[in-house]
Amino acid sequence: MITQILTDCVRLATAAPSLHNSQPWRFRFREAAVDVYADSRRRLHVLDPAGREQLISVGAAVFNLRLALRQAGFWSDVTLFPEPDEPDLVARVTPTNPGPATSAVEALASAIPHRHTNRRPFAQAAVPAAVVEELRAAAYKEGAVLAVAQPPGRDAILGMARSADGWLQSRPGYHDELARWTRDRIRRHDGIPESAAGPWDALETVPTRDFSGLWPGLRRCEKFEPRPTILVLATAADQCSDWLRAGQALQRVLLTATWKGLATTPISQPVEVPAVRRRLIDPHAALWVQMVLRIGYGTPAGGTPRRPLEDVLLPA
Repeated sequence: MITQILTDCVRLATAAPSLHNSQPWRFRFREAAVDVYADSRRRLHVLDPAGREQLISVGAAVFNLRLALRQAGFWSDVTLFPEPDEPDLVARVTPTNPGPATSAVEALASAIPHRHTNRRPFAQAAVPAAVVEELRAAAYKEGAVLAVAQPPGRDAILGMARSADGWLQSRPGYHDELARWTRDRIRRHDGIPESAAGPWDALETVPTRDFSGLWPGLRRCEKFEPRPTILVLATAADQCSDWLRAGQALQRVLLTATWKGLATTPISQPVEVPAVRRRLIDPHAALWVQMVLRIGYGTPAGGTPRRPLEDVLLPA
């Protein structure tokens, strides 16, 4: 019975977001626990040479796993990097005491299959302050800080994101790496399909990944919201364990936003360029920015494919 519960929970864990939908995780059952691995073969070496975004992605999967276990009626303990001689083994999640799931747990877990990155325009409607506070509280529960960018800071962040995107596109290997995760989607269970790419912002305000070179005729333009709501997720330190915690905080924030009817778009370009990342926050704040998010109200976005369990579940 416990094996079936863990299998179902791992399936929900794989619904986590990841850079270019690379799904850089693997899982192994160890007695009554689940070991979570970072799959180094799926790291994006141009965009993510240090593996920071990979570990954020794996951290998001760890949060889904914890939440799925809680929905199934179990509390859990999480040990980060439990075996020092196995650096790819990044977390061990162990079910502990039974306990009924609360309505809040049920609501958050029910958002897992509905959370999708939305690269489309959002409505020109303000996100209520009370909802933003719930998102900030979600990040705080996972040991992270979530700040709302005020208009001058928002405009500066968006400008830095556009500059970072241009710099990234000029890097050797960038377009080849992008093509690896966007082409030949028919027979694959990962990467970004054309349907999820989204349009280009006709106002050139919101920076989006430019996939137009990969699908002829894709570069269509639409007007995005001129004053997007931008959130910045940060941690107190910048080690591997902090990246995993940032991923768990990110996923709690994303699921909370989904539960509240919000659409979300990670804006990762400015944190992929070290010189830009350092400028995203006051140096006296003693914080490290891990992700920038755009949130708002938008039409539902389609999902991206997921790898079958046999591809991500290692033999015990």
